[in-house]
Amino acid sequence: MFRLLIAPVALLAAVPAIAATNELQLVRAHLSAVDTMTADFAQTDRDGRTLTGVLTLKKPGKIRFQYEKGVPILIVGDGKSLWFLDYQVGQKQRWPVGDAPLGVLLDPSKDATRFAKVVPSATPGVIQVEAADPKHPEYGRITLVFTRTSGTPGGLQLQGWTALDGQNNRTIVRLSNQRFNAPVNENSFRFNDPKPGPQRR
Repeated sequence: MFRLLIAPVALLAAVPAIAATNELQLVRAHLSAVDTMTADFAQTDRDGRTLTGVLTLKKPGKIRFQYEKGVPILIVGDGKSLWFLDYQVGQKQRWPVGDAPLGVLLDPSKDATRFAKVVPSATPGVIQVEAADPKHPEYGRITLVFTRTSGTPGGLQLQGWTALDGQNNRTIVRLSNQRFNAPVNENSFRFNDPKPGPQRR
C-alpha cells in the first residue's frame, strides 16, 4: 500500500520539472531563431521614473536603447562591449557584453538551459526565465518574460524583463510593437563619444 501511495506522488513531483525543462527548450529555440529585433520600450527605474524609446537588437552582441527626445543618455552594444553614455555630464562606462545580464539575448553561444531557470507564472501562456551567473553575482540577474504567440520565432515573444544589478537596484523594461528578423542598419550601433557640455547625438 505504501508503495502504491508513494509512486503517484513521485510522478506528480516530476511534472513541474519536466514542464520547466520543456519551457527552457522553447526559450532556447526562440532565442536561436531571432537574429534581429526592434521594439518600443518603457523603462522604469527603482524610483518609479519611466523613460521610453526604441530598442534595436542584432546578434551577436549588438543592441541600442535610443531614449526619447530630451534624454541625454544612450546605451549601445557594439558587438564586444556594452556602453553607457551620458552626454549631459560627458561620461561613458563600458562592460564586456558577456558580463551584462542582457548577454542572454545578445550572445548566441550562451545556452540558456545551462544557467537559467523557469520562474513560476500565474498567468497562462506566460513563461518567465531567470538568468544569472552564480560565479559572478556582481553581474546581476535578469528575469525575461515571454508569451506564447503564434507566428513569432519559436512561438514565443519577448515582452520585457526585470533586471537587478549587483547592488540590487531594480529596472523594469516593457516592450511593445516587437518586430523580428527584419534588416537592421549597422549604423544603429555606432555612437559619438560624450564630451562635457552640450553634445548632439
